[in-house]
Amino acid sequence: MNRKRLIRILGTIILVEFAAMLPPLGISMYTRDQSGVRGFLLTLLIMLILSGIMLLYSRNAGRKMSTWEDVICTGLAPAGSPGTVPLRRTRLGCHWVALSVLGALPLFLSGQVPDFVDSLFEITSGFTTTGASVISDIEKLGKGVIFWRSFSHWLGGMGVLAFFLAILPAKGNDNGYAMNLLLSESPGPMVSKIVPRLKESTEILYMIYIGLTVLDIIFLLIAKMPVFDAFCIAFGTAGTGGFAVLNSGFATYTVLAQNVTTVFMILFGINFSLFYLLLIRRFRNVFRDEEVRLYFGIIFVSIIVITINMIGKTQDTATLGETVKNVAFTVGSIITTTGFSTADFDGWNSLSKAILFLLMIVGATAGSTGGGLKVSRLLVLYKAHKRTTHNRLYPDEVKVIKLNGEMLSERTIVSVESYLVIYFIIIAISFILVSADPVNYSFETNLSAVIATFNNIGPGFGKVGPTANFSGYSMFSKIVMTVDMLLGRLEIYPILALFAFNSLRRKY
Repeated sequence: MNRKRLIRILGTIILVEFAAMLPPLGISMYTRDQSGVRGFLLTLLIMLILSGIMLLYSRNAGRKMSTWEDVICTGLAPAGSPGTVPLRRTRLGCHWVALSVLGALPLFLSGQVPDFVDSLFEITSGFTTTGASVISDIEKLGKGVIFWRSFSHWLGGMGVLAFFLAILPAKGNDNGYAMNLLLSESPGPMVSKIVPRLKESTEILYMIYIGLTVLDIIFLLIAKMPVFDAFCIAFGTAGTGGFAVLNSGFATYTVLAQNVTTVFMILFGINFSLFYLLLIRRFRNVFRDEEVRLYFGIIFVSIIVITINMIGKTQDTATLGETVKNVAFTVGSIITTTGFSTADFDGWNSLSKAILFLLMIVGATAGSTGGGLKVSRLLVLYKAHKRTTHNRLYPDEVKVIKLNGEMLSERTIVSVESYLVIYFIIIAISFILVSADPVNYSFETNLSAVIATFNNIGPGFGKVGPTANFSGYSMFSKIVMTVDMLLGRLEIYPILALFAFNSLRRKY
């Protein structure tokens, strides 16, 4: 058992989070937020001591770990994806749990979020790019804490392990090991390298991620958004998180800023490998991608249907242009699971809300920073259903399923179908648990709260709508939804592996 290697990885990841907390500490110092400075300094001290002990203890650690030891360290990696290294291991995403617990300390130790469960809920919502909040008055928070909330979106968007792989030096032929790490937090049923060396692939994806974030900041500044707000909003947009900076949300920003955010939310919902294909001028491959075509098709149809449905049926005096703007912003925000809002969509009519509810489930594309079920899974499920129907009519014919011209393995298809079953089971269990909350919220509120946290969206309907928050729920319900956020971000299996740890240890 290589405990030292396991501890060394966790210690290094804590150091990464340590470095990420330095900018918000600097902001707290600059704004003279004494409570914020105290919270960050105490947290940094704890992290420095903890990581120092871990790294000192594991200084002679080897590289190899057994299968069940890997379970402790990172997260579950789906096996058998086309174009990837075959996987025979599972891993538990406890690094995400550790990052969330440590990341919650500045909020709690500063006293700005006095309850630790609330602090944990808030920062887990940040790292998982959910954007669900329990804070009623955001503007009472210190600037450093606000920045840290939004920056956690950006860190969690591409994945902490992806960042880990990008910054650490490669050692030998470790593509298989690294791919396992990357797959553990990559959204969607299929992940592949864009260049032969995985480290180079990760670096390219991060450069695209950083480049798009910088572009977003520049355009927001051009749109006359304050500098601090532009950075925070860009972080939330890039990570598809959705933490607001102001109590009024987007209402005080210019129309141009809202339109810029709409465009970038949709862009960050696209598989990042497609941006690489655009950079190397393989335009045909991008335009032929089935998932991205369906993604834009869903967005376009949803905007048209909701707009038509709302014309003449709203209580306000919004013009057609304002209606289209708000609808496009909301549709882009919901399908990419960002969670920003320019309008109270909870007050829209039933058809419009039904479409938004379905978009919550659909989510963005695989390989993006968005959450949800993923458009690629819907494609696979549709093609699998189509094949089943065909086989019933023509039992002697052998029909394969292809996505973007590549044949999908039966393992991938079964994995997608299994994921769907577990997906709805967890939603059902979480919904029952949350419905037992003493606050006795409505059916709509409880169901949308579970969907919004599990799919990493943020706002739901009713008491957790775009003008409300999750503060009314009990501690128990907040813990349930915190787990849901982690399950959704890591695509269920890594956290579920936690409960099967003992059996995994006995088996391996």
